[in-house]
Amino acid sequence: MDKKALGKMFDHTLLKATAVPDEIETICAEAIKIGAASVCVNPTNVRQAAKLLEGSEVKVCTVVGFPLGASTSKAKAFETTDAIEKGAQEIDMVINIGQLLAGNYAEVVDDIRAVVTAANGKLVKVIIETCYLTDPQKVMACKAAAEAGANFVKTSTGFGTGGATVHDVALMKASIPKEMHVKASGGIRTWEQASAVIEAGAERLGVSASMAILDSFEKSKNQ
Repeated sequence: MDKKALGKMFDHTLLKATAVPDEIETICAEAIKIGAASVCVNPTNVRQAAKLLEGSEVKVCTVVGFPLGASTSKAKAFETTDAIEKGAQEIDMVINIGQLLAGNYAEVVDDIRAVVTAANGKLVKVIIETCYLTDPQKVMACKAAAEAGANFVKTSTGFGTGGATVHDVALMKASIPKEMHVKASGGIRTWEQASAVIEAGAERLGVSASMAILDSFEKSKNQ
């Protein structure tokens, strides 16, 4: 893998509540520079990001039902439609974690499907928030995402009690159909961490430390 290929795996992310327009401008410029897959921002920042990334190959990703997953399915669907109207091209939605923990599989599927339907062909990544789940529950969440027609399963919001692990990425990869993919997110700050989850099966990385990871990748190649 070279630096360009690694950069293309990144969803260059800024989801903190305190993000200001100048910071959105900065991450969009960085994403274009490194050839990131997308910039992932909160819905309120989608319109600005879409304008900044116009004409580039970097897509605009946003989050839905974030970070708790406890919004109603109708609200998540509306949030999805609104974000796409403002320029979002990829949707990272949080499952209804409480329903999953209760074993209400059909409700989890319906919740995801509401977003997939509203996305109308746009890429949907399903955040299952692995830190709160047992391995069987992680598998159940992956099966629900597949049944609902999502494109990716994603480990974490970055706002929970833990982030991406090699174990979880490998388990998720083994629990989805071949046409689906895994996004690792949460706590990935170095090339060593990134390479471990890529080896485990992650095809997209949600990272705020994109530049630092690329720097550590370069240093590792020069050693």
